[in-house]
Amino acid sequence: MSTLTLTSPYIIIDFDSTFTKVEGLDELAAIALANHPQKDEVVGQIRDLTDKGMNGEMSFAEGLRQRIALLSANRSHIEELVAYLRGQVSDSFLRNRQFLTEHADTIYIVSSGFKEFIVPVATELGIHADHVYANEFLFDEEGNITGVDTNNVLSTDGGKIKLLENLKLDGEVYVIGDGYTDYQMKESGLAQRFYAFTENVERDKVTAVADHIATSLDDFLFDNKLMRSQSFPKSRIKVLLLENVHPAALRAFEQEGFNVEFVKGAMDEDELCERIKDVSIIGIRSKTNITKKVLENAPKLMAIGAFCIGTNQIDLEEAAKRGVAVFNAPYSNTRSVVELAIGEMILLIRNIVPKSNQMHLGKWDKSANGSFEVRGKKLGMVGYGSIGTQLSVVAEALGMEVYFYDEVEKLSLGNARKVNSLDELLSISDVISLHVDGRKENTNIIGKREFDLMKDGVIFMNLSRGHVVDIAALADAVKSGKVAGAGVDVFPKEPKTNKEAFESELIGLPNVILTPHIGGSTEEAQENIGHFVPAKLLEFMNNGSSYGSVNFPEVQLPKLKDSHRMLHIHANVPGVLAKLNQIFADNNVNVNGQYLKTNEHIGYVIVDISKEYTEEFIQSLKEIEGTIRFRMLY
Repeated sequence: MSTLTLTSPYIIIDFDSTFTKVEGLDELAAIALANHPQKDEVVGQIRDLTDKGMNGEMSFAEGLRQRIALLSANRSHIEELVAYLRGQVSDSFLRNRQFLTEHADTIYIVSSGFKEFIVPVATELGIHADHVYANEFLFDEEGNITGVDTNNVLSTDGGKIKLLENLKLDGEVYVIGDGYTDYQMKESGLAQRFYAFTENVERDKVTAVADHIATSLDDFLFDNKLMRSQSFPKSRIKVLLLENVHPAALRAFEQEGFNVEFVKGAMDEDELCERIKDVSIIGIRSKTNITKKVLENAPKLMAIGAFCIGTNQIDLEEAAKRGVAVFNAPYSNTRSVVELAIGEMILLIRNIVPKSNQMHLGKWDKSANGSFEVRGKKLGMVGYGSIGTQLSVVAEALGMEVYFYDEVEKLSLGNARKVNSLDELLSISDVISLHVDGRKENTNIIGKREFDLMKDGVIFMNLSRGHVVDIAALADAVKSGKVAGAGVDVFPKEPKTNKEAFESELIGLPNVILTPHIGGSTEEAQENIGHFVPAKLLEFMNNGSSYGSVNFPEVQLPKLKDSHRMLHIHANVPGVLAKLNQIFADNNVNVNGQYLKTNEHIGYVIVDISKEYTEEFIQSLKEIEGTIRFRMLY
């Protein structure tokens, strides 16, 4: 038996703030009273009456009568409301349109709202019109709303209970709603379960009496093993975003229905070990370290997003062994770093910083001494990756001679020339710029010896990683005049938040530009990263694709069609694929597509299978020796 073909119960769904994100009558009032001089006051009164009714704080019938009296609406306003409500259907209902359509015979809308605006919206998602039970307006000859049909049981106190009694449904009845009147159907004994729906609004008095809290329709469907658009209810998946990543990332996860926690600062190891215990996805920048100890305290963690270029702050090997995929943004902020490097280079070689500081003190020093053009100067780059190559092109356009040193063989762009050693690069360059990664082997690659090899009066810049330069040696080189100017954006020890003090031996030195690790911190770069990294994480979570991961076997997968997708992460040992295939054969499960990729530590098998299978089949897959992590996507 498939995990998605269990018999569906009868499902009673509220409309306002459940099927849709808003209260229909409140929105009708806002439309009808748009030009009313006391619009805000009257609409506020109506909303207050709605809340009191939903919380069980007043007679529903009396609240309804008072709201209608305040309304002053007609049929034309209802048409506007319907158009508005079509764009306000709850996200999880839109995602599960197929379920609503295929189970329409067992789904009912029971609402204290009004048929006139509910039926046109609900039927577009597959609900049968004759399964919509709601109040009905009374109109005069001009189409003005004059009242409500009092013969309809839903206009009375306890109306939903009376309506459910009249339906005489034979079987299990589950109610989904945000109001106290929805709970009363369970309280009366006519329904077996009440789900407090909190996707749009959460009422404490309602959640307190609920059998379950459904943060989305997916949550409800998951609890009851019913067909759904999401193989797991994303509202139960916690995402932790640290270090004030761009709001675009927050929106991306929230729009998908994830439970997101947003923190402005970084966290130290002990704090992170505590906070990460129930986290499935974490997003960080450069100050947060994901160590082995942190990973040991993250049993639910599935993916890490580095909202930056570097990943040296993450134990990539340990993450891979635990089946945790890591994604970064290798290109999204490269232009921002390059522009800062070019800008600092020009300011430093022109000796602008000291002159600017003197001007602020009222001193006028109009002199060309110590000021030079960048044209014709030799730029030496340590590291020739995505930033180095872009810097190379821009610098050459400014008329500079470009040289680079990289341990990995790289194809040079334009007229850039590779030198054979770091020592050679340091000895010939007028301007030196570092663009290396943060691996431990790069610690203090530039120290006293390296500064001694440089030309007198060299311009030195580090916009890569703080620990790659011996800061004390750089300070001495500046004081001695060996280094005529320095631009430093990264430091061995950096404050975790803006409130912490910054300390460095470089403070106060002449012609030294110090910036607080902002090489990639432009609005454009951070927004690009805010879109790029979540897209990779969501693709991995929703589709299983690991393309772009820095520690995981890279697999780019097609969209899932008419199948269920099995994702099996295991230790890279012989025989796992054979065991998987044997289990498929033993259980007569048809394979529609199969993908396998391995790296040094793990194997990643993705299998698209037919929708018919048993729980025992799934359990067998999980019990294969060497299994690290297993999940299914629908």
